Amino acid sequence: MKLISWNVNGLRACLEKGFDDFLQAESPDIIALQETKLQPDQLTYTPEGYHAYVFSAQKKGYSGTAVFTKEEPKDVRFGIGDARFDAEGRVITLFYPGFTFVTVYAPNAQEGLKRLDFRTDFETAICAYLSALAKNDPVIYCGDLNVAHREIDLKNPGPNRGNAGFSDEERAMFGTLLDAGFTDTFRFKYPDRKDAYSWWSYRFRAREHNAGWRIDYFLVRKEDCDRIRDAIIYSNVYGSDHCPVGLIWEGTWN
Repeated sequence: MKLISWNVNGLRACLEKGFDDFLQAESPDIIALQETKLQPDQLTYTPEGYHAYVFSAQKKGYSGTAVFTKEEPKDVRFGIGDARFDAEGRVITLFYPGFTFVTVYAPNAQEGLKRLDFRTDFETAICAYLSALAKNDPVIYCGDLNVAHREIDLKNPGPNRGNAGFSDEERAMFGTLLDAGFTDTFRFKYPDRKDAYSWWSYRFRAREHNAGWRIDYFLVRKEDCDRIRDAIIYSNVYGSDHCPVGLIWEGTWN
């Protein structure tokens, strides 16, 4: 199976920058989107052969997630049952007979870490949520997690130490998720690969110089790592300040 995740930084804008061309070329079994920035009635695009699920923030033009999948799931859950996070449309869960697929748009801690407490509460909740799911079935967890875990995961770790996305607190929270039994699929396949990023600032010609951060992930349970066939960063795909990331997974819908 080919699974893709992409923070599109506004789906309607990304559609004007080649989103459909990318989707048609790659033909993933599932593609999960973050920061869609649209309400359900604003989604005028559903690719042929896919089922669409959209979870919007109450605030217009903000946050939001979506999933396009070739196979209709047996159940879909929007949110994690906490109104603080669900009001921002941050999590969609698709249940299949053979696995559970979860996509998330993690909150940004923001400048000065002014939203770190909200971020911490979210990470605590999502870790408990994923751990409960993982007791029963394989879980594939993906999305914009808004954190570079290790120094290898961003171009300039020194100057960014303590900033949103590379604070000690956020990195420790990612470590807690790994301690709970999950594996970063890209580092599983490529433990020492440098200069592999999924987000670049629009400032300072960062993408041109590959001065980026790896903050978009696929994670799976440790016991399912033998199913990882490849982990991909589509660094040459534009349309957003993020590029898509992918997982080639040995598995079936059932």
